[in-house]
Amino acid sequence: MKVFNSTTKKIFLTSWVSINQAETSGQKASQLHPSVSKSYWDILQPLRHRVDKIQVRDRQLAHRLCKLIPSQCPFERDVKLFGKTLFHIPPMCKLNPLYEEVVGLRFRAMCYLADDCGEDVSQYC
Repeated sequence: MKVFNSTTKKIFLTSWVSINQAETSGQKASQLHPSVSKSYWDILQPLRHRVDKIQVRDRQLAHRLCKLIPSQCPFERDVKLFGKTLFHIPPMCKLNPLYEEVVGLRFRAMCYLADDCGEDVSQYC
C-alpha cells in the first residue's frame, strides 16, 4: 500500500469541500450546519467538578486509586473459538460519562507517587 494512494483522495476531498463552501458562501449558515440546542444542562457536571477537585496528597490514597482504576478497559475482548476470532467486544469505558475525570484522577495519583514520593509507578502501567 502506497501512502500516495491514500493521501490524494483526502486532498481532493478537502479541496472539493473548500470549493463548495466558497461557492455557497452567499447562502445562510444555518442551512449548512444543523442548529444545536442552546440550552443544555449537564446533570453530571457537579459530580465531574467534584472528581476533578480531588487532590491526591496521601501515599496510601494514591496507591489505592492506582489499584482500583484500571489502566485499560477491562471489558475489551476478542472472543475466539478454536483459535479463530469470532468477534471483538470494543472498549466500553468511553461510554462512562465520568471516564475522562476518573482517568485524570488516576493520572494525578500516579504523578503524585512518581514526583512527590519518588516511587516507581511502572507496576501500575
